[in-house]
Amino acid sequence: MNRSLALAALSLDLVVGNVAIAQDVKPFGIHVVDDRTGRGVPLVELRTTNDIAYTTDSGGWVAFDEPGLLGKDVFFSVSSPGYEYPKDGFGYRGVRLTTAPGGTATVKLTRTNLAERLYRVTGQGIFRDSARLGKPSPIPDPNLNAGVTGQDSVQCVPYRGKLFWLWGDTNVPNYPLGNFQTTAATSPRPGTGGFDPDAGVPLSYFMDPKHPDRVRHMAPLKGPGPVWLFGLLTVKDARGNETLVSHFTRRKNLAVELEHGLVRFDDAAGTFEKIATLDPKNTWRHPLGNAIKAAGPDGDYYYFCAPFARTRVRATWAAVTDPAAYEALAFDPATGDYGWQKENPPTTQDEERRLLRDGTLKPDRARYALTDKDSGSAVSVHGGSIEWNAYRKKWTLIAVQRGDRAAPSALGEVWYAEAESPAGPWRNAVKVATHPKYSFYNPRQHPTFAPGGRYLYFEGTYTATFSGNPTRTPRYEYNQLLYRLDLADPRLGLK
Repeated sequence: MNRSLALAALSLDLVVGNVAIAQDVKPFGIHVVDDRTGRGVPLVELRTTNDIAYTTDSGGWVAFDEPGLLGKDVFFSVSSPGYEYPKDGFGYRGVRLTTAPGGTATVKLTRTNLAERLYRVTGQGIFRDSARLGKPSPIPDPNLNAGVTGQDSVQCVPYRGKLFWLWGDTNVPNYPLGNFQTTAATSPRPGTGGFDPDAGVPLSYFMDPKHPDRVRHMAPLKGPGPVWLFGLLTVKDARGNETLVSHFTRRKNLAVELEHGLVRFDDAAGTFEKIATLDPKNTWRHPLGNAIKAAGPDGDYYYFCAPFARTRVRATWAAVTDPAAYEALAFDPATGDYGWQKENPPTTQDEERRLLRDGTLKPDRARYALTDKDSGSAVSVHGGSIEWNAYRKKWTLIAVQRGDRAAPSALGEVWYAEAESPAGPWRNAVKVATHPKYSFYNPRQHPTFAPGGRYLYFEGTYTATFSGNPTRTPRYEYNQLLYRLDLADPRLGLK
């Protein structure tokens, strides 16, 4: 063997040997937990002194195997929105760990949020580090389900014995432009099919029949632009059959709408079909936001929360599909109060503030005067949802604040409030979650997750979009995060 061949063989032996060694080395497991509940905390950043950043998965685990550092004493700075690690004498928030291969360590954080972060619902690598450490997963396909890497703005309603889930724009691995014509899935109802809402959601996505590795276009409308569905609800059609109905909007971009109308789910085709195109000037006489059904002395209505319930329609097929049947809650100068009517658009929170400032509206008649119960500061909200809560025996609002330069985030501060009616009035509010320099928009409550109501579950879209933050959190970016709020927590301070 000549010298060149000998060196090549030696190099190959070294490469193969290093690969074998690397495969044999077991990562060091770091488990970050809530010091009150003992649960793993997702979305915690551990950062080394040379700025290698790791983020805990939905089980609260990091699998650490950094070449050159594994086996050494390593200091990790610890940070997470709504959670805190104590400072040392020099002001550093972090911990030094001996990163023995195959070993583990537990790091306890104090939760400053009132709401507890449970897990990521969508995207790739939900339980990535747990899997690398040999931990069991609470859901099937925990690290890539249906090729979904990112999903925006959830809708979820019970339908025919299951939960029916919708999302807007969806990212996939092979190109940033994945599915922009709505993605959907089903799951069992909590407590059936192994679905534990404290552990993870077992989603079964609708897949493309022609391309089984791709999610299905659930609203395949003709024409360019993404299609979003909001105001999803179940109603019995003219034949008495339960069906899904939603408003759709086909858009050029965030600011420009190309078409809007109503769609209905076709169970046989497994997609939504257009049943009506609406007048472009119709801005409120249709389902929108999050729909809730509420009984009243004059019958059942669907209220549409965006985030306040300012529009409604009778809970019948004929009414839901007739724009003329929709009502708006608007201030009437003649009476000095609010009332449901069909002629004028609903009064907004900003409009109500102008009416209060000029004295036209008396403070005791205000509907949307949300204020921080501790500071008394006004709280302006953007998106959210309302649901009846059996534990509090009130309607509960989860909404995200419209941020400004003084706020910790743009669309990342989450507030809780209660009212006797879905239409308010809404008064005291409590901040229950924060996402500094990040967004968490369009939060949605899940009342089916806790029928007794003591625990309120909500999720929202976690993304750097709109936040001004140039740094995105790997895997979590543009996905759904789920929280649980204990309504017996005395820190809520609401009577």
